[in-house]
Amino acid sequence: MKKMTCKQLGGACDEVFSANTFEEIAEMSLNHGMKMFQKGDPAHLKAMDTMQQLMQSSDAMKAWMAGKRREFDALPDND
Repeated sequence: MKKMTCKQLGGACDEVFSANTFEEIAEMSLNHGMKMFQKGDPAHLKAMDTMQQLMQSSDAMKAWMAGKRREFDALPDND
């Protein structure tokens, strides 16, 4: 099990997510982001705007995701 924070995943807070795979942790981050969007959290809305700008270029988004995957893969297991 590996841990990453919302901030490490492009978000705005220190909430910690734990998962065995990058796909699992990315989904947790996405779900968290949707909850924060529904709450209208200003810091998360700003982070989402930044992510939307990144998504304008599929190459930039792929590179960003690959970097986050490498970061996840390099983390130690925290069972």
